[in-house]
Amino acid sequence: MAAADPSTVLARLHRVEGQVRGIAHMVDQQAYCIDVVTQISAASRALQSAALMLLLDDHLRNCLSEAAQTGGGVHDDKVREAMGAISRLVRSQ
Repeated sequence: MAAADPSTVLARLHRVEGQVRGIAHMVDQQAYCIDVVTQISAASRALQSAALMLLLDDHLRNCLSEAAQTGGGVHDDKVREAMGAISRLVRSQ
């Protein structure tokens, strides 16, 4: 599988941007709070999906692969970066 296509990631982020604008409009219009929370949850999941796409496709497939070929401390640093990013994603859920 190839690295995440930047246009795909950007399309997801633009969709999230639209969702957030819609949520702001809902709040402005004093929409039912449960509906607002539902939309916030959907936007959060969409952001997590984009983050996973970047982390799994780009970082793990490319950066870690290249660092493994380089070896030594570079690889260890990239593994620590990936572990930190995964930890942040898990905590944000």
